[in-house]
Amino acid sequence: MNGESGDGKRYRNDVEIEELVERFESCTVPPAEFDHGAHLAVALWYLSALTYGAATERMRDGLHRYTTHNNAQAAYNETLTLFWLRLVRHFLVHSDAAYSLAERANELIATYDSSQLAFEYYSRALVQTPEAKTSWVEPDLKPLDF
Repeated sequence: MNGESGDGKRYRNDVEIEELVERFESCTVPPAEFDHGAHLAVALWYLSALTYGAATERMRDGLHRYTTHNNAQAAYNETLTLFWLRLVRHFLVHSDAAYSLAERANELIATYDSSQLAFEYYSRALVQTPEAKTSWVEPDLKPLDF
């Protein structure tokens, strides 16, 4: 699904998220559609279906495959990937389990709609280091509070 529906909801049902995950994994979702919100929805799906470790591996593998397919390997950043996975896991643990995955995805995206949030914790200089791009690096501006 591209963009929001008329009611302000990006995802109307869980099937739309499952389809996004399938398109991400098969590298058929266009890069223009795979925005920050789509990243969050995929992470939420993985974290709701798998253990944290398995979700991390699947997201990492998917992003490597996707960036390679789109000739954007330099865009991958391990620290930022793990930052967002940790934040999404925190959100999922504290979200209402009675809500559908689509409802939680819409709330997640509305709450964390800016990819710039990571820069409250990390300086841009640190995130751009080779170490941060290839492995987890602790934040340098403030500790994680989730």
